[in-house]
Amino acid sequence: MTGLNPIMVKVKPSATLAINELSAKLILEGKEVFRLGFGQSPFPVPNKVVEALKKNAHQKDYLPVQGLKSLREEIGSFFRRRYGLLVGAEEVFIGPGSKELIYNFQVSCAFNELLLPTPSWVSYEPQAILTGHKIVWLPTKKENGWKLDAKALEEHCKKDPDQKRAIILNYPSNPLGNTYSDEELQALAEVLRKKQIIVIADEIYGEVHHEGQHQTMAKYYPEGTIISTGLSKWAGAGGWRFGVFVFPPQLKYLQNAMAIVASETFTSVSAPIQYAAVEAYKEDESLRLYLEHTRKILKAVALYVYGELTTIGISMPKPEGGFYLYPNFEKWRPYLISMGLTNSEDFCSHLLSETGVALLPGMAFGHLHDHFAARLSYVDFDGEKILQYVMENPGINIDKGFVENHCARIVLAIKRLITWTLSLEKIQ
Repeated sequence: MTGLNPIMVKVKPSATLAINELSAKLILEGKEVFRLGFGQSPFPVPNKVVEALKKNAHQKDYLPVQGLKSLREEIGSFFRRRYGLLVGAEEVFIGPGSKELIYNFQVSCAFNELLLPTPSWVSYEPQAILTGHKIVWLPTKKENGWKLDAKALEEHCKKDPDQKRAIILNYPSNPLGNTYSDEELQALAEVLRKKQIIVIADEIYGEVHHEGQHQTMAKYYPEGTIISTGLSKWAGAGGWRFGVFVFPPQLKYLQNAMAIVASETFTSVSAPIQYAAVEAYKEDESLRLYLEHTRKILKAVALYVYGELTTIGISMPKPEGGFYLYPNFEKWRPYLISMGLTNSEDFCSHLLSETGVALLPGMAFGHLHDHFAARLSYVDFDGEKILQYVMENPGINIDKGFVENHCARIVLAIKRLITWTLSLEKIQ
């Protein structure tokens, strides 16, 4: 242990990966586990993208550090069509997953504080620790769906106006499942511009906005916003490890610095993956239908779980995109405390052992340790089978009845969670 970097004492393994590994261990021991902790898309990679990967398996050359030019051109075209942004190939940077690119950003960028709304995705804080940055958790309110308010952002910046700051905004949110309205983005943009804060707009769930109406921060603060996205969430390709950064021309210096870091670390993303990804960003009828159906399925499952849990008094933001809900069990605090459960990690461990339902503790996302909230990922269903059924039955109602008929594990998991929660009130 004498050779270990002291900073590693401050960093724990990723909570999302830890819950996935624990769940897998319990399954191997013969226990039934409902995997509502790990947020992986339940849907298959679109067929035309898979076929493109097969056709390009022979591609073996190192590609440019910033990515295959034809791919970057296609991504630029996508952002012009989809969001009206003036994006060309030179503004696009390809990396092995958005997580790696966000880490690369923190290595490359000079700032004093990394601002994170409470709660935020689990890996932002550990990456900041590893890169030697100060983390500031910005306060949010339950009444506002735990979203960052422009006034709270401005109030923090007034404390030390000369600090250089960066912020990561993830929406639709992991872990909250909600998103920012155009008005909220615009209000935040005004403060960000005034304070000259660089924004990583982590929009990895943008294309799985349940209504297909995601809007980007880059629309309101183009000169200071870097868009982070990829294929893992909307195209079901998490294991492909493919991420995208879109830079404004004003931050070209930072893009160049990140390219230097990339050249000395991952070199370039897998060539077959990049050639296949070209097809993912070419919009056609097959992809349009894929997104339309997967969004409807996710929305139906989200509303089912939301409806069932809120009926018994579990509060959470209403789902708008992604795969997540953020149920709050504070109503049962006295009972949980009486059981010796003092924080959300204890709560989730006990819940898993008692019911087989795996959730992720709110403390992993920056919430106070004694706040009994958890992230619920509603993806424990056979997405490939359900998607195929929906495509073969056009016009079918994807509603509560559909979920009850086709998502048996979700239904059973929520029943167990509700039964266990209500049983707490019987504890004296």
